[in-house]
Amino acid sequence: MTTLETADAQAWDVRELVPHAGRMSLLSGLLSHSGESLEAEVRISDDDLFFDPQLGGVGAWLGIEYMAQAVAAWAGLQGRQRGEAPKIGFLLGSRKYTASRSTFALGDVLRVQVRREFQADNGLGQFEGQILIGDEPVAQARLTVFGPPDPQRFLKDGDLGDE
Repeated sequence: MTTLETADAQAWDVRELVPHAGRMSLLSGLLSHSGESLEAEVRISDDDLFFDPQLGGVGAWLGIEYMAQAVAAWAGLQGRQRGEAPKIGFLLGSRKYTASRSTFALGDVLRVQVRREFQADNGLGQFEGQILIGDEPVAQARLTVFGPPDPQRFLKDGDLGDE
């Protein structure tokens, strides 16, 4: 991933881009972004919502949510550039999630990278994601997401709101 627009990405507070609140906002910060990709950081600490003292960290299954929130941050940046507030989106599924470890340990600093592969006009998209510790890839997946034009209308009526 290129680190284009690194200073611009670091200027944004994740809470201004991702519609998750409180402890459910899992990203620690943004590192870089471009038109098609974003890199975020997650610092594993013992006050994380999903921290398990018996594991000494968080289960690696949480990597899917880290990637999904990085996609949400990417979408939030795209919206902010158009003058829009962040919108909720939906993780429809993941394919081929693999992790080389079962736990992200206390003190680990994760680099969460996502890159858009395609996005249809109706809001359906696919992203390639990976998590690195240092330069070592430790997890990867392909995420299918959906961002309807009017999420509240979609939740209420199942209507895409594109008419």
